[in-house]
Amino acid sequence: MTSGEDGKGMRKGLTSYGDAGFSLFLRKAFIKAMGYSDDALNRPIVGVINTFSGYNACHRNAPDLVEAIKRGVMLAGGLPVEFPTISVHESFTHPTSMFMRNLMSMDTEEMIRAQPMDATVMIGGCDKTVPAQLMGAASAGVPAISVVTGPMMTGSHRGERLGACTDCRRYWGMYRAGEIDEAETEEVSGRLAPTAGTCMVMGTASTMACMTEALGMMLPGGAAIPAVAADRLRHAEAAGTRAVDMAKNGGPTPAEIMTPEAFSNAFRVLLAIGGSTNGLVHMTAVAGRMGIKVDLEAIDKLGQETPVLVDLKPSGQHYMEDLEKAGGLMTVLRELKPLLHLDCMTVTGRTLGEEIEAAAPPFKQESCGLSAIRFIRRVVSPSCGAILPRKALS
Repeated sequence: MTSGEDGKGMRKGLTSYGDAGFSLFLRKAFIKAMGYSDDALNRPIVGVINTFSGYNACHRNAPDLVEAIKRGVMLAGGLPVEFPTISVHESFTHPTSMFMRNLMSMDTEEMIRAQPMDATVMIGGCDKTVPAQLMGAASAGVPAISVVTGPMMTGSHRGERLGACTDCRRYWGMYRAGEIDEAETEEVSGRLAPTAGTCMVMGTASTMACMTEALGMMLPGGAAIPAVAADRLRHAEAAGTRAVDMAKNGGPTPAEIMTPEAFSNAFRVLLAIGGSTNGLVHMTAVAGRMGIKVDLEAIDKLGQETPVLVDLKPSGQHYMEDLEKAGGLMTVLRELKPLLHLDCMTVTGRTLGEEIEAAAPPFKQESCGLSAIRFIRRVVSPSCGAILPRKALS
């Protein structure tokens, strides 16, 4: 019986009892209380991080995603093992959610390290959860895939389309100005977030989802699928299946994916989608876990040469479901192709360039009555100047 960090499956990271054989025997004895067979325990193990919480509507669909991921793992011959970590929602973290992001990142890292798994699928969604999980995965070093819960569908109030949380602030401003009464604010509060999922505008949650897909830590097409769509479950199933391949092959690992060039791609996408300024703060923290320093002056230079392609609230007019109908983030990546580092590895085992080439062909937006994407072509040589070379953390 082998043990240690180099072991696989149940033999990975054995608790030290002075006898590796006894440690494995004891571990198997207790996990068999969960009803697992020897056949199941001998398969590649994929940890599935469940961040469901009764306080977190962004993650209301997490149990459904867990089941879809587990299905994908089992279809590929692996053993899915679900476990919880902290779940963070912006409106339910006093006094601020930022320190909870760091706590969640430590929780994620330590649970991946502490428990035997050959790969992990991380379910994130609300603003701080995705960067927290990326930070944890970066430090743990185990092959990992990010799956987001997805954006909500839009609501409607007296014939007007609504979306959290841009319209939350707008209506509250109208109430403070005396333009609407308290009764109407209560009516609106029931229609701003009509389904499970993250805010359907280009806020921090949507921004981090898009940046994570561009970074290569998410299967292509996953950033914009609505939380309530059947495609969201199929995407989760595919992530589970792919995680088994990563478990068998030992990668690609986060270090092989999250390179300086990959972060440059993510920051490029942040600028092209008109994303949240929090995206810079969070992705800088993720890069820091990889020993990569972000150059803010170089980010400013990227902004001068990167066109804004997405017309979503709060800076535009549309919502994430419109972006998905327009082709999702892949439509944006295709337009940015001359500006991207196309040889960056992704969780699929293929490069970003290969994924763009394999994507469905573009179509005319006007013919579908969609204008979520502003098509602007500007060819500029790609630059990796937004980040400095990887270096050891002090």
